[in-house]
Amino acid sequence: MKVLVTGVKGQLGFDVVNELTKRGHTAIGVDIEELDITDEAAVQKTLNDVAPEAVIHCAAWTAVDNAEDEANAQKVYAINALGTKYIAEACRTLNAKMIYISTDYVFSGDGETPWDPDCKEYAPLNYYGTSKLAGEKFVAETLEKYFIVRISWVFGKNGNNFIKTMLKLSEKYETLRVVCDQIGTPTYTFDLAKLLVDMVETERYGYYHASNEGGYISWHEFACEIFRQAGKKVNVLPVTTAEYGVSQAKRPFNSRLEKKKLTEKGFERLPSWQNALGRYLLEIKD
Repeated sequence: MKVLVTGVKGQLGFDVVNELTKRGHTAIGVDIEELDITDEAAVQKTLNDVAPEAVIHCAAWTAVDNAEDEANAQKVYAINALGTKYIAEACRTLNAKMIYISTDYVFSGDGETPWDPDCKEYAPLNYYGTSKLAGEKFVAETLEKYFIVRISWVFGKNGNNFIKTMLKLSEKYETLRVVCDQIGTPTYTFDLAKLLVDMVETERYGYYHASNEGGYISWHEFACEIFRQAGKKVNVLPVTTAEYGVSQAKRPFNSRLEKKKLTEKGFERLPSWQNALGRYLLEIKD
């Protein structure tokens, strides 16, 4: 199968291309240099030239706080919403499958019940979530052959993430304050890439949630396990979101994602986040 992957320089796109290649598929990875997804004509031309059987759309504006800046609003919407719309329209023309990577941020984050993938009670708290939700709607309105996969707390080899930030901070400080009232689960891009390729090889379309197994945790608990597995002695103080201080963008307190639909549809769920963290720390050790 020939598959176009957007955002190939990002944490997820990099791993998706590797997984596709490993399985013998033809993977064409593009990033901003090869394709500006906000340029409708460029999207149509590139997809027509490549003629993929599927597109795995990983490219996105992911700087959540910067998305709140009014000066960035138009660009954020152009990338996360309109760019996604253009790709979906090109996929429709080609009769190609599409996987769109979305986020738990499309929900309000209220309560403690895990969010079901087919829940339509959207209430994003910030502009990043709003723009990603707009992208979801464009995909669902444009295509029949689509997967919308929501993920949370992403980490991978390429780019920055919470684990790398914690390890860097531990080199400077003996005590760190980490939020303890935002609950969710991490997603390792290496594991997620396998699932996405599993999906694109099928026609089991729809909305899915995908993050690592191993139970729901707070950022504080995640930080403690990072330092435990990394063999670092760091005093990690639990603080509430209010105590930590206001960031530009509001964060959801409840990022629990219900993933039983993966099993129901015959997909293998991701390994535990503890296991994923251990493998990841070995990968970035050198």
